[in-house]
Amino acid sequence: MKKIIIAIIIISCFNCTDIEKDNSQIIDKEQYVPEKNEVEIKVLQPQLFKKEILSNGKLVANQKTLMKFRVNGSLQSLAVENGDLVQKGQVLAELDPFEYQQALSNAEIGYKKAHLEFEDMLVGRGYDLSNRDSIPNNIYEMASIRSGYLQAKNQLENASADLEATRLRAPFTGKVADIQFKQYEQVSSGSRVLTLIDDRVFEVEFFLLESEVDQVSEGENVEILAFDSEQAYQGKINSINPIVEKNGMVKIKAQIKNDGKLLEGMNVKVRIQKAISDKLVVPKSAVILRQNQEVLFKYFSGKAFWTYVQTTGENSTSYSVVAHPDKSSASLKAGDTVIVTDNLNLAHDSEVEIKQKN
Repeated sequence: MKKIIIAIIIISCFNCTDIEKDNSQIIDKEQYVPEKNEVEIKVLQPQLFKKEILSNGKLVANQKTLMKFRVNGSLQSLAVENGDLVQKGQVLAELDPFEYQQALSNAEIGYKKAHLEFEDMLVGRGYDLSNRDSIPNNIYEMASIRSGYLQAKNQLENASADLEATRLRAPFTGKVADIQFKQYEQVSSGSRVLTLIDDRVFEVEFFLLESEVDQVSEGENVEILAFDSEQAYQGKINSINPIVEKNGMVKIKAQIKNDGKLLEGMNVKVRIQKAISDKLVVPKSAVILRQNQEVLFKYFSGKAFWTYVQTTGENSTSYSVVAHPDKSSASLKAGDTVIVTDNLNLAHDSEVEIKQKN
């Protein structure tokens, strides 16, 4: 019986060994499956390259003013709401005018009284009031001061101006924004009541590096994009500030028309394109870093060979490139075939296959 058990154990061991050998062969076969580096290629030819200068900016209304009353009072009426379009000269808000109407009435009475006193003083000196030229200037001035006529005239003008100042009028056509008061609230002179902006045309304020400023000029076209939209607006540079600000930046301004979707203070992207001819252009995916150096892979006879390059221009999708001038081994020219995808894991002299396009 013991002999039978021993025999069964020996047979089982031989079977396990065979299974392990079979599994080992399977694993070995999987390990030696050759890796395929499938890539896409492009043949370089001189072409037009649209270099892009990129920046971030902010929209500023072409005209903007803080509307304030020059006098104190209770806000009797507010004729507008935020977002309303108003015309030049339109009344936006009014203070209770009673106090200023009374002051004007008193000023009118004081003026009439002083005017009579002034005329009596001149007539008493024998002058003909209907003939102004017959009255010497020094006499006329003396009488206007002593009678209080000149002072009363000034007070009348001030009272009339104060009454008119109880009405807040739009100095230009624009939109109402940022209303600060409600009807019947007390308003102090000089307090901001609302903001009026002319948003038909916006200025875009943005900054460029001082090394980039010589590449742009007044009147040049720019493209403006809102951060939350892909809609592009066309504008023109209208101002280049001749001062380098902190961090070596220069302020640039451009004007764009508003289609009604742009808002004061909105953050935008600014793009300036410069067309340059006869450049070797590759997709951004073609250029990678090796040892902190820009390289791309050229394709020849089923293999990838890297070469050092230098990017001379950039836009949102592409680089313009040349062979690196400081690397004697670098070589790049029209007619070369370069690898533009799936190059991150490639090494020099790697075998590659060209992807078949569907």
